[in-house]
Amino acid sequence: MTTKPIFDANTVIIKPLSTEKGMRGMEYENKLIFVVSDRATKADVKKAVESLFKVKVVKVNIQNSFTGQKKAYVKLAAGYVASDVGADLGMI
Repeated sequence: MTTKPIFDANTVIIKPLSTEKGMRGMEYENKLIFVVSDRATKADVKKAVESLFKVKVVKVNIQNSFTGQKKAYVKLAAGYVASDVGADLGMI
């Protein structure tokens, strides 16, 4: 029997990713990009973003890069603005 590790939002999300593509997604598509733990699932990322930033998440896409980073593309609900969250994180 395996036990699932205890969920901790601060260990799921490692850091926000601030690139040109990420800034464009933040402004035009209401998306944020985070580097996440290599063991994090889409559900873990969704719960972590919703609990840390008090927003509603519509969709999460995960990408494993060849450099070993795991990136999460998080789309926020229509009532929330990704650039406001980015400003709170110091990305803008």
